Amino acid sequence: MITIYDIAEKAGVSAMTVSRVINNNGRISEATRKRVRKVMEDLQYIPNSMARSLVLQKTKILSLLITDITNPFYTTIARGAEDAAKRAGFRLLFGNSDEDYLKEKDYVDMILSTRVDGVLFAPTGDHSLENLQQLQKHQIPFVILDREVPGIDADLVLGDSKEGARKLVEHLIDFGHQRIAMINGSQDVSTARLRQTGYREAHLINGLPIDDSLVIHVNYRDFHDESALDSLLSQPSPPTAIFAANNMLAVGVIQSLRQRGLQVPGDISVVCFDDFGSAGAISPFLTVASQPAYQFGTLGMQLLIERIEGDVVPENRKIILPSELIIRSSASMLNH
Repeated sequence: MITIYDIAEKAGVSAMTVSRVINNNGRISEATRKRVRKVMEDLQYIPNSMARSLVLQKTKILSLLITDITNPFYTTIARGAEDAAKRAGFRLLFGNSDEDYLKEKDYVDMILSTRVDGVLFAPTGDHSLENLQQLQKHQIPFVILDREVPGIDADLVLGDSKEGARKLVEHLIDFGHQRIAMINGSQDVSTARLRQTGYREAHLINGLPIDDSLVIHVNYRDFHDESALDSLLSQPSPPTAIFAANNMLAVGVIQSLRQRGLQVPGDISVVCFDDFGSAGAISPFLTVASQPAYQFGTLGMQLLIERIEGDVVPENRKIILPSELIIRSSASMLNH
């Protein structure tokens, strides 16, 4: 099989020069370019992507690691990332950590062995620090999506979790609710901390007391803590509304409420962070703080490719995308 090294030897140039001719980049004289192309024609050489990667130390393969493939927020991110990668001539490998640090670690090990050019990374939480440090150690460029990780300085694409949460809770307060529960993610996840800050700010701004017994922490991926919900509903003054910190939690909460014979919003109002993609448009029900998930993917991929291609980027960049309050029918005016 003819290789670029054969081309280089016959044309009297380096393998790097042959690679530049194939990829049409770099400063090469027109005479040299013509000589290399003539040799390629004579030897009937067909450019090979693997050969290019060996010379350029690039594979044109990127990785996207998300935390929950069943969550429409992340599937939409994946679509945006894939579209942007394809437009730029990159292929994309997908990984799903299921909000599991050890599974995330396995994917990082695979990424290192695959020699991808860069990673779009949605961390499982603060403990993702070690996994990201592994990428740094091996000089794999990465961009972080959705969640910050203390101790890691990198390009970031985030949502405005605090502001979105505040708007949702204030919507409930405007409807007359004063006992508002929060079903939140783990406190080692930055979005959970920020959404709880927004929840608290809404109470403080509106002169409502903050009752920590109304806040429950569970896994972002699903809601199975039935005893926790029972502890909320059995309080002497139970909540009249629930703010679920993401869409998957909201589904679990509503299912659990219905199993107890409680109707939403007739008996209790429910709102949540993140929408449901196309499902939200087909059967609109939940009031949500919707994030531009597709833009998370496209912007994150754009930042990553700029790093990989060596564009001049003096500092790490932080993009914060706003959320949109979409009012539907899962919250109702409180009848005192």
